[in-house]
Amino acid sequence: MSYKAWFQCINEQCRATYPLNKVVYRCGSCGSLLEVTHDMQALAQQGPEAWKKLFDGRYKSTEWPYGSGIWGKKEWVLPEILNENIVSLYEGGTNLFWAERFGKMLGMSDLWVKLCGNSHSGSFKDLGMTVLVSQVKQMISEGSPIQAVACASTGDTSAALSVYCAAAGIQSIVLLPKGKISIAQLIQPIANGSLVMSLDTDFDGCMKVVQEITKDETIYLANSMNSLRIEGQKTVGIEICQQFDWTVPDVIIIPGGNLGNVSALGNGLLMMKNLGLIRKLPRIVVAQAEKANPLYRSYLKNFESFESMQAEKTLASAIQIGNPVSVQKAIRTLKQFDGIVEQATEQELADAAALGDLAGMFNCPHTGVALAAMLKLLKTGKIDKSERVVVISTAHGLKFTEFKVKYHEEALGFHCRFANKPVELPASVDAVKEALKQALQKRRNTDVQ
Repeated sequence: MSYKAWFQCINEQCRATYPLNKVVYRCGSCGSLLEVTHDMQALAQQGPEAWKKLFDGRYKSTEWPYGSGIWGKKEWVLPEILNENIVSLYEGGTNLFWAERFGKMLGMSDLWVKLCGNSHSGSFKDLGMTVLVSQVKQMISEGSPIQAVACASTGDTSAALSVYCAAAGIQSIVLLPKGKISIAQLIQPIANGSLVMSLDTDFDGCMKVVQEITKDETIYLANSMNSLRIEGQKTVGIEICQQFDWTVPDVIIIPGGNLGNVSALGNGLLMMKNLGLIRKLPRIVVAQAEKANPLYRSYLKNFESFESMQAEKTLASAIQIGNPVSVQKAIRTLKQFDGIVEQATEQELADAAALGDLAGMFNCPHTGVALAAMLKLLKTGKIDKSERVVVISTAHGLKFTEFKVKYHEEALGFHCRFANKPVELPASVDAVKEALKQALQKRRNTDVQ
């Protein structure tokens, strides 16, 4: 069976189409964003059980390139790409684990965490970047004049772009907001040979610049307004259901910044439902930092209007975005999925991340935003404690050790409820024994909740 995909305008009154090998990011007719659209009639010729069997047989195998969590679903992602042009670092297939102890703290029995940060560059952005860079490699092989791939980033996008371009032998260019990302995130593109530009602005300022420089068709845009990125990221929802033996959780919670991940999650779930692999859809919750919450503000007005904002500095630096490019896609998705948007203060996100850590996790601040949103929604009854809830952890906590250190040193400007400072003692057995006695007694008397 021959499967096809193309770019299509998201504007229902337009719906113009473009081939995937065309350098285009917005509709030339109306200016709207594009999305990758598949020939669903052709895909439907194979029944749901056949798709499940195919995907399960490939999952985490050593057969190139199908062991990748993305390319194991190639027919649903980029069906026409040549395998020789695929740039894969065995992305996807990340842990979906039962957060048993953390759930018990909250009175939940069915809480799960999808560790998308357990990937090559340490974030979920790898899922989309393998697709985008692979398509670029194919375009270059077909004679495209592309010389480099560029992105604006708050850290994770630049890391993913740089590592996949390095693997492909393609030059990457990253524009970062000076002084607003972690050292770990800064060194990743430097180490992978990117041309790194540190701009004296915020992410939104970097985004304006990168959109201008990529008007030159020799520099290809890698931000999520390029819907090739969404195609890879949509597999996270498919993979969650696959890991649950093709059943659907009740609620999925995801942090939201530039908001491409929200529509990506929805796209994968809708594709499964339309092809009969699942029968229901989960609710999607988008979690935003209070200091960068334009979608939350729109949600409070039932999405009747949306206004960008000047995002303030937040510990959740990767979602410190006041003018998200993919907002209209995200709003459309939330309306389809009975969606909720919640926000978290700096103290709420930091404490939620630390509380999760005490139950065996090691959370980035953005996962802290998602966990804090969940705690608030449990308290208000918008999430029932009996529901199966999946929290998407977007990045590895080791990329944010400065955040962790400052939390436990209580150096964040607010009370850190679960701070755990080292106990400094003389090198004396008696001193250690006394400290152990006091600490263990305190632990017996303390309810961590």
